[in-house]
Amino acid sequence: MKLKTILTTALATGSLSLSVPPASACTGITLKSKDNTTIVARTIEWGGSDLNSQYVVVPRGYTQQSYTPGGVDGMVFKARHGYVGLAVEQKEFVAEGVNEAGLSAGLFYFPQYGKYAGFDAAQKDKSIADLQLVAWILGECSTVDEVQEAVGRVRIVSIDPRASTVHWRFTDPSGRQVVLEVIDGTPRFYEDHLGVLTNSPGFEWQLTNLNNYVNLVPGNAPAQELGDIRLNSFGAGTGFLGIPGDVTPPSRFVRAAFYQATAPKQATALQTVLQGFQILNNFDIPIGIEFAAGQPVTDIPSATQWTSATDMKNRTIYFRTMYNSAIRSIDLRTIDFAKVRYRAVPLDTRKQQPVEALTIR
Repeated sequence: MKLKTILTTALATGSLSLSVPPASACTGITLKSKDNTTIVARTIEWGGSDLNSQYVVVPRGYTQQSYTPGGVDGMVFKARHGYVGLAVEQKEFVAEGVNEAGLSAGLFYFPQYGKYAGFDAAQKDKSIADLQLVAWILGECSTVDEVQEAVGRVRIVSIDPRASTVHWRFTDPSGRQVVLEVIDGTPRFYEDHLGVLTNSPGFEWQLTNLNNYVNLVPGNAPAQELGDIRLNSFGAGTGFLGIPGDVTPPSRFVRAAFYQATAPKQATALQTVLQGFQILNNFDIPIGIEFAAGQPVTDIPSATQWTSATDMKNRTIYFRTMYNSAIRSIDLRTIDFAKVRYRAVPLDTRKQQPVEALTIR
């Protein structure tokens, strides 16, 4: 296949998948266990088609080259750290991952609010495609400080000017987390003390918007008198009456923030990982709601294509998919990144939810 055909396919199915599609959404949360382990968890959505997601295992010393609008002729980068990532559409486009140093990185859809610097062919040797930034950072860095320094050395570019921008979340083993957004060509880092990220608008706006929900409290709202009528709760959880339930990014940000903040702290890292999946169950987007009446509906089980959780202290990434709700894991501590070969493996070899039949005698 010629380079032009390969790149056209990448643009059509990769970058352009991020250009105003149905249910292109991501929701990220951060939890901490009682033994002081930080867990980052997230969903990834795309209702237009199957993203053909893969997990990639990248050894130390593995060399890649960035896509540019003109082909695969951008920055060449070599992994200092081995890592495992979850890629979408192409093995080069890692959307979430963790490296052997315990650094986690992920990209989130960010339409209309971000703007990269224009591509300059004279600087292509230090230009990195937005969809490959996670792969480069995981191979290059071990801390948030190193991420900030590294980003300052490169130009983040889009493969296709018609495609949407993305923004990123980086978390190191200390629990420090930052969000990176490129605004008017300038990278901007924000300390994410809350640990939540969705999509547009920008991160600072999302934090400000939380003030609109200052009335929300865990538990039940107290009974009230309305003239001669006594108002009582119908059931549990009335302190959260008014929390937004739609799938827009601002609503998901609010919901994630309050669900995360009120979640009881678990004793162990594994219990916290499982709690992360349980919380993110609330953010699964079913196929159908994002398609207008009469519009053909995609034949896939869910717009939420996969959900992941990463334990950076124990160097383990967990995931489940729209085809298989069983949680699977990859423990980086069992991988010798000096010897392992590069590989890209589909998340699902069988695209059908397994069903266990119980025999009753």
